[in-house]
Amino acid sequence: MTETPIEKYLNVIGAYDNEFKKWEARSTKIVKRYRDDNRSQNANETAKFNILWSNVQTLVPAVYSKMPMADVSRRFGDNDQVGRVASQIIQRAIDYEIEHYPDFRASMKNAVQDRFLGGRGVAWVRYEPHLIERSMPEDGLQVTEDADEVETYEEIEYECAPTDYVHWKDFGHSVARTWEEVTIVWRWVFMSKEALIERFGEESATKIPLDSGPQTLTSYGQSNKEHTRAKICELWDKETGKVYWFSKNSNYIIDERDDPIEVEGFFPCGKPLYATLTSDSLVPVPDFVLYQDQASELDILSDRIDGLVKALRVRGVYDASQPSLQRLLTEGDNNTLIPVDKWMAFSEKGGLKGAIDILPIDVIAATLINCYRAREDIKSQIYEITGISDIIRGQTSASETATAQQIKGQYAGLRLRAMQEEVALFASSLIKLKAQIMCTKFQPQTLLQYASAQQMSQADQQLIPQAIELLKDSPLSNFRIDVEADSLVQLDEDQNKRNRVEFLQALGGFLAQALPVGRESPEMVPMLVEVIKFGIGGFKQAQPIEGTLDTALEQMKAAAAQPKEPQPNPDEIKMQAQQQSEQMKMQAQQQSEQMRLQADAQAAQMKAQIDAQAQQARMQADMQIQQMKLQAEAQLADLSHQMAMHQLQSVDQFNRYKADLDSSTRILVAEIGAKAQVDKVREAEEAANTEVAIVLGQA
Repeated sequence: MTETPIEKYLNVIGAYDNEFKKWEARSTKIVKRYRDDNRSQNANETAKFNILWSNVQTLVPAVYSKMPMADVSRRFGDNDQVGRVASQIIQRAIDYEIEHYPDFRASMKNAVQDRFLGGRGVAWVRYEPHLIERSMPEDGLQVTEDADEVETYEEIEYECAPTDYVHWKDFGHSVARTWEEVTIVWRWVFMSKEALIERFGEESATKIPLDSGPQTLTSYGQSNKEHTRAKICELWDKETGKVYWFSKNSNYIIDERDDPIEVEGFFPCGKPLYATLTSDSLVPVPDFVLYQDQASELDILSDRIDGLVKALRVRGVYDASQPSLQRLLTEGDNNTLIPVDKWMAFSEKGGLKGAIDILPIDVIAATLINCYRAREDIKSQIYEITGISDIIRGQTSASETATAQQIKGQYAGLRLRAMQEEVALFASSLIKLKAQIMCTKFQPQTLLQYASAQQMSQADQQLIPQAIELLKDSPLSNFRIDVEADSLVQLDEDQNKRNRVEFLQALGGFLAQALPVGRESPEMVPMLVEVIKFGIGGFKQAQPIEGTLDTALEQMKAAAAQPKEPQPNPDEIKMQAQQQSEQMKMQAQQQSEQMRLQADAQAAQMKAQIDAQAQQARMQADMQIQQMKLQAEAQLADLSHQMAMHQLQSVDQFNRYKADLDSSTRILVAEIGAKAQVDKVREAEEAANTEVAIVLGQA
């Protein structure tokens, strides 16, 4: 007899329940231990050491310390401008959804916590359009409300791709050895009456019993007494490509649809975040199971330490015949004496040593110290199993060198790196599902609004239509865009700054060497820009620069592709250079000849001027000498006449001699003055000749 679809899927669910029954019971105990729900209100309850809570609180932030963000880029980093703009649009849209809505943050946090408690964390991505009903216009005009019949249509008001956390108790899949062999997945959803009517219609909702509700730790294995919700199974069958909704208590399928989200892999969830798995079963082994024996020993030691601490107090016995000794440890302050009756008899018995015997506490103290040491040893064993010991080894002190601290930090990440990568892959699978749903289901205007496309550069805005077409064509199947999650470990801001400074220094050094090469060989510039792009590709913060580099590269390639003027023959260049040299030489000779002729003319003119001045000076000197002679002769004649008239002495010869001598002296003085005047004229002629020679030399 052929089984119906509902029987088939109920059998699959039953096989899963049998396979995972032991794991669910174990996970329930672990969660209770984590919450310390097993502790009763009895005052004599044994002391415990909740190492599970401590480990989970340490490991969760070690592998997941910040909310993951989308990291979308061109898959191969080539010069794909449309792919670059498409990557920016989808990355901005995903980041907006992740930051604006709290569902992704809560799902990641709960899934990671489930991984460290029960050993499996699950999240579910879906498409949720919010519709609004509008009236249908008639002949271009809006129909009034008074009309008898008004046609309406539904319009998307806004849409989103929420990520739902699925409790480890509410998730299931077909029994398989590995996740790749799974063909069916489902989750249980608890829906109210109103939600049933909205989802399936009022007629179907009335047939679904409200006999369930979300189970808590106190209700596991018990029937829910509230009966306020219906337990609906949402089952995805990869082999049939359909999604089914049904209730476990019903014998029919409530709803059946084809693939509603159309993502790669069909399932709306990625591979769950698992703890320890083997290749023959998908039943996870919780981390606590691996050190539960050590945790039990730790509880025993903690309880004994608690008992030893309580026993570590002064106790003893005393002689009843001396009741005052009881007051010795209960009364009195410093320097206070307590009276004792019959002192002689008391002293004969040995005094305090003979009347009081104190319980020795040194044995208890030594035992307590050994218990503390044993507990630390057990904790070290647990830390080695869980990997927390790596974190402890990675702790540094201020006195250590930077190299030592770096080595410790690297060593501390070795054991935790595998868990960190698993969480990163889990987040990447959710982001990829969200990206596919947004690209295939969202309206283009919704993507552009989420991405704030109006804030992009003008050059990028011109490529938006092509980028939208690329995104609508399944971004993960065309191999042009890669969608991942960024690092989930808390970034070191100082290290980020050091990396940027190092990058700028390296880029500056490269440009200092590349710019001269680019000037000498322009055809090498595109290759140099590609090298710069290769270096920038390692820095995610430099993604906005890639567009500028791509534009510059295209401009350089376009300039290189333009036809260039043919280069002349080297012989022709040499001949032209010789002709230019000869022409310049002739021009220089002509200019020199013109300057020489001009200098000769200037020299002749200056010589004529100097000769005229000298001739004029000689004429003036001759006239002065002639005048002086005439004056001397006149004076001599006058003197002779006077001497003849007034002195008629016998010494006529002496007087004549004196007169002649005076006359000769005056004539000599006049000649000397004339000669000096002639010498001045000659000096003027020599200076003029020197200036003429200088002018000729310059020419």
